[in-house]
Amino acid sequence: MSNRINEIKKRRTFAIISHPDAGKTTLTEKFLLYGGAINQAGSVKGKATAKHAVSDWMEIEKERGISVTSSVLQFNYDDYCINILDTPGHQDFSEDTYRTLMAADSAVMVIDASKGVEAQTRKLFKVCVMRHIPIFTFINKMDREARDTFELLDDIEKELGIATCPINWPIGSGKEFKGVFDREHREIELFSDTKKGTSIGEVKKVALNDPCVETLISEDQRMQLEEEIELLDGASAEFDQELVNKGELSPVFFGSALTNFGVETFLQHFLAMTSSPLPRKSDEGEIDPIKEEDFSAFVFKIQANMNKAHRDRIAFMRICSGEFDAGMEVFHIQGGKKVRLSQPQQMMASERKMVEKAYGGDIIGVFDPGIFSIGDTLTTSPRKFAYEGIPTFAPEHFARVRQVDTMKRKQFIKGINQIAQEGAIQIFQEYNTGMEEIIVGVVGELQFDVLKYRLENEYNVEIRMERLPYEHIRWIENEELDLDRLVGTSDMKKIKDLKDRPLLLFVHSWSIRMTEERNEGLKLSEFGRS
Repeated sequence: MSNRINEIKKRRTFAIISHPDAGKTTLTEKFLLYGGAINQAGSVKGKATAKHAVSDWMEIEKERGISVTSSVLQFNYDDYCINILDTPGHQDFSEDTYRTLMAADSAVMVIDASKGVEAQTRKLFKVCVMRHIPIFTFINKMDREARDTFELLDDIEKELGIATCPINWPIGSGKEFKGVFDREHREIELFSDTKKGTSIGEVKKVALNDPCVETLISEDQRMQLEEEIELLDGASAEFDQELVNKGELSPVFFGSALTNFGVETFLQHFLAMTSSPLPRKSDEGEIDPIKEEDFSAFVFKIQANMNKAHRDRIAFMRICSGEFDAGMEVFHIQGGKKVRLSQPQQMMASERKMVEKAYGGDIIGVFDPGIFSIGDTLTTSPRKFAYEGIPTFAPEHFARVRQVDTMKRKQFIKGINQIAQEGAIQIFQEYNTGMEEIIVGVVGELQFDVLKYRLENEYNVEIRMERLPYEHIRWIENEELDLDRLVGTSDMKKIKDLKDRPLLLFVHSWSIRMTEERNEGLKLSEFGRS
């Protein structure tokens, strides 16, 4: 087997999704701890002097104790090379979060045991379902008071419409949380506590029928466990790897990331149940990373000014096939010419290391002189195929934006365009007014704060924002339609994007249906084309 194939088979590339405060960043750090990538976990929240979580690097993130942008972290564990795409989990996430899921082969969903499925998880889950990728569930914070375990599974199945298969089962919760029962090996895994999770705790495995079990867990806990296991064996879905691969069955694990309970068990099972990098759709059919020898990749994220000392732009790309060598020349499909990929790097949050080699499944950042866009394909293949574009996701919040100092129009336009190219915001203009009014749309409200902060700090431009009441946006699929003759509703507004494509904004969701009914043949879409 060639070295290239061997390296690709070792790769696992996944995204972690969750609602705010479900413990995603802590779980990410524990993975890094097991992989030996860091020696000590950093506290996410806390005092200004506290060590910040490895995956949070932007100034605004450090101030708020949340992840605003999506980081990419790579580490090795047990002969696997793992790429984690860490997505923001707060209410105010951005379109960047959705796009990061386009670069992953599977997703890990972190759920708080006391809360169950929350709104944010639903949105991200929809994107995973759209892509049919495997979804693994880690029910976290079992060391705190938790909801009934069966209720939690029921919640996932009802809310997300996916079947669940618990791989292990918790023994107690809160202060009584002792460990988990491994269903396949019929063993109890007991965890010794660790101080704030800075070191790795001990795991003791004991068969359920071993007489010494009664010295390790109470009689009540043992009886409850036996009852629940009997119920589970009769009622829950059987484990079926094929259904997991299709994203129709989610394996469920229980634990506590903060105290390391169940984290390594989860990581080991996850690696065994996921596959190496998956084939990707292109205009030439599916490109299989194992069969395709030529290098190919697509850009899924652009980040400007990661380093204040160097006004730089980094294009993050997911390598889909072949082998990457630093400084190699590739064909940029959308640009129609050859480019040299310079200053290739991998991220350990804001720590960058230069990369000499990378393989299918890896994520790398390369210097972008302003030529790349999200969704672009780069390849050395003579066939010059292009990967499927990344959809533009519908913003849910809108504001009219003006610069305070009219003399700074040039910086304002440059800044707002660059931030839009990164995909953190979408820019629209008034339809047919000829005014230079700019309307900004975002997926999560925090992006307005990020926009204001970045325009002031990176472009020296102060802005005023006037929030607009619209909550729904629709792209018009049949663009040949005469927009001036469109019969709308009183809460509808016509706008256009930067490519002059017409769009409609609505305050109420019912107005969308009414507008479609009033205009025969009108086709509206929730996703735009990039």
